[in-house]
Amino acid sequence: MCGRYASFRDAQDIADDLAVADIADDARLLPPSWNVAPTDPVRIVVERPQRIDGRNTGEITRSLRLARWGLVPSWAKDPGIGARMINARSETLLDKSAFAKPLGVRRCLLPADGYYEWRKLTLPDGAPARAGSTSKVPKQPYWIHPAEGGVAALAGLYEFWRDRSKADDDPDRWLVSATVITTAASKDLERIHDRMPVILPADAWDAWLDPAVGAEEAMSIVGGPQVGMATRPVGDAVGSVQNNRPSLIEPDPDPRDPDVVAVGGP
Repeated sequence: MCGRYASFRDAQDIADDLAVADIADDARLLPPSWNVAPTDPVRIVVERPQRIDGRNTGEITRSLRLARWGLVPSWAKDPGIGARMINARSETLLDKSAFAKPLGVRRCLLPADGYYEWRKLTLPDGAPARAGSTSKVPKQPYWIHPAEGGVAALAGLYEFWRDRSKADDDPDRWLVSATVITTAASKDLERIHDRMPVILPADAWDAWLDPAVGAEEAMSIVGGPQVGMATRPVGDAVGSVQNNRPSLIEPDPDPRDPDVVAVGGP
């Protein structure tokens, strides 16, 4: 799964990298984060018609907008369900009602600089195993990022949820939320975790964002080539959402992983 990532580059740099024509004010002002966590505000890249006189009737424009991480289906009774929908498994996108419709009409990219994953290690010799508990199993956090540099464009879905307790003229009556699509880990990355986010190469961005592309074609994009990633063991500080600083992605000087995973670069 993808439960933490980092997005610290400037909004204009993201716009330049992903050919974004319009940046929403709240997306421009979102501060950099080295520890993005579920339910945090995140930037998403979408293609939607421009609004004219309150209607989506204008030219389709690629824009950078703000969403909450954790998809809230339009039919949900309350937005709390979003905390359980930060990821969408690619294998069940067409089967789950929360994801099937947005797969066809509301796809997005979540620009990131990389993401974090934790590798479960074996218990030290002589350590007692506790039945039904993984609290004592040591883990090594890893910073996973594009091997060739540049932005990591995470394939995602987004949705609109209407808060019917708010008035029609309340600007907060609509919640925009998003989820990251995940897939089975590659042969190299599966040594760290069995799942990974779908990170699309630049030549797949246009088709993924194109609202004219249907769900079946979108599924073929999800199953296509992905960006090559590099890994780096990092310190335990990333495990707390209270920590948010550039040093989170610096190499762990003394990793507890006896078989440090190095994929695609240093």
